[in-house]
Amino acid sequence: MSNSTTIAAVRAREVLDSRGQPTVEVDVRLAGGAFGRAIVPSGASTGRHEAIELRDGDPTRYEGRGVLRAVAAVNDTIGPSIAGHADAVDQAALDARLRELDGTANKANLGANAILGVSLAAAHAAASAQGQPLYDYLNRFYRHSCVSGDPVHDPATPLTLPMPMVNIISGGRHAAGGLDMQDFLVIPIGAETYREALQMVVAVYRAVGRVLSQTGPYAYGVADEGGYGPPLPCHEDALGLLYDATRLAGYRCARDGDIAIGLDVAATEFAVSEGNYVLRAEGRAFTSVELADLLAHWQLTYPIISIEDGLSEDDWDGWEYLTGKVGSTTQLIGDDLFTTNPDRLARGADQGIANAVLVKPNQIGTLTETLETVRLAQERGYLPVISARSGETEDTTIADLAVATGAGQIKIGSITRSERLAKYNRLLRIEEELGERAQFAGRGVFARFLNQ
Repeated sequence: MSNSTTIAAVRAREVLDSRGQPTVEVDVRLAGGAFGRAIVPSGASTGRHEAIELRDGDPTRYEGRGVLRAVAAVNDTIGPSIAGHADAVDQAALDARLRELDGTANKANLGANAILGVSLAAAHAAASAQGQPLYDYLNRFYRHSCVSGDPVHDPATPLTLPMPMVNIISGGRHAAGGLDMQDFLVIPIGAETYREALQMVVAVYRAVGRVLSQTGPYAYGVADEGGYGPPLPCHEDALGLLYDATRLAGYRCARDGDIAIGLDVAATEFAVSEGNYVLRAEGRAFTSVELADLLAHWQLTYPIISIEDGLSEDDWDGWEYLTGKVGSTTQLIGDDLFTTNPDRLARGADQGIANAVLVKPNQIGTLTETLETVRLAQERGYLPVISARSGETEDTTIADLAVATGAGQIKIGSITRSERLAKYNRLLRIEEELGERAQFAGRGVFARFLNQ
């Protein structure tokens, strides 16, 4: 253990996220003076297999959503146990110690929000101590976990900026517009750089606003993740709106064009029982096969190249049918299905279910386990998509994580609201810092689907 990278002090506090809900912020200071800070996000649409987020349940504070118990877990249990004893550079050992202190598989005792805050803050402090930007530091750690030996930091190593999948129209638990499905996204597959990709997305977002303004005032407002939340009469109208707005912005909406479409169905949220789904906005009910067939029909009608959580978290038979139906031509992302959990992802890979995984660090609770899931995905031929949560903060760790792992895709939310822009802007800075080292994932990340 290096004296300078020994964790000297750990401190947590209760702060607020983008929805005005309490969350955990953690500071870690090392013996050599290096400092790291992380803030933990929170989801609205959460799978029941996620690691446990510790909340107070006190109705007199924040309607029971306070996180003082998680803060106390850091300040009274975790901090005294690792201060003076843990090396921030040995992330794997630190995270193992955090899991040991909790003692449960789902972080139920200390809370995933407490544990993840310490795990990420320590990584920030370690990167600072090493004099490296977080993406370079994490890249070295990630490569170390993938290969034998200890890779030496090489400042010439190319790194990949991710393709942004950007929420433009919102429904489900993220909006009050009435749509049951959660996100309708644009994917700028024609962009050649990350900066150009962001510019294209903004143009489409503005065009959607112009189209909506023709139908009435902006009474529908903006949803949790910054997308529009219009009261559309049916879900297919949202797809048509994206298609029309893309053309209005001067781009071609096609699988071989400039912009493609992504869906986050979030089917767990409107599943009434296993294999049964109700789209209340349209007054229609579906079996697993019928919902999968509807998505397949849309995929043929519109340039949809990515579908997330097309079926619910435990509808494994339905997922198998959906994968067989469109898995060769469409990215099928498991979010609630996999919950960033290596064991659930391994089961999916063994059964040939889905072909991509959404990666949310707070679903699993430590940086090491998050990287294990990304590594497993890449080894098994699944595409990892680094993702924010609906209750986000100014923390930008996931931007560095996406670059460090070469994940190739990131899903942050829309291009409004500062908690989203903090991460998009972080990626702009990383692209600039990397210079000639910067690669862009681009259309190639979807090559297996677009070449069909």
